[in-house]
Amino acid sequence: MTPSDGVDDDKRATLRRFAALGAATPIAGFSESASADAGESDARDAIAGYLSTTPGAHFSKIRDDLQLGTGETQHHLRRLEDLGVIERYRDGDYKRFVPTGRFDEFEKQALGYLRRDTPRGMLMTLLSDPNASAGDLADALDVSAPTVSKYANELEEAGLLSREDGYALEQPETVLLLVVRHADSFGERAIELAQNADQFLEYNG
Repeated sequence: MTPSDGVDDDKRATLRRFAALGAATPIAGFSESASADAGESDARDAIAGYLSTTPGAHFSKIRDDLQLGTGETQHHLRRLEDLGVIERYRDGDYKRFVPTGRFDEFEKQALGYLRRDTPRGMLMTLLSDPNASAGDLADALDVSAPTVSKYANELEEAGLLSREDGYALEQPETVLLLVVRHADSFGERAIELAQNADQFLEYNG
């Protein structure tokens, strides 16, 4: 087997894995004409399946994780948007994608920041320790105080954080639910937090 064949086999395996998920996911299901190219259909199913597990992913991540070409990714994303399967939204310099109708504006904002390393760390630290200060966040994430301040400003402007009395998450239950549902796509710390999520929930009678 040549190296190029190995790359192709790896790509096909990745597409098949996510295409199977896409075909099994109601929000990803859609029909096209019987004459549609099987390879194109597999790629679109794969993108739909991928976004069901990794909502809020930006263009480059979708392209790289699914090992697609730039033009190929653009083509399939446009087609999926035209079919009403996915929707895009702007997050700063990023174009992010989610399954259509699954998330409200707050959740889309939260997903965007959960897809960035430092803001994700800040959000998860505040989920596990609501009393964490700016200094605590800097120590926990091994970043500078100005870095914490920078992202705190962004999170506040996005409606995810209040700094009226320390640092407090807005709609913490919603943020926690997003982390729990999609923990595998956020990394090991998110998985650990998800496994202990019941410790952070408060139930109001």
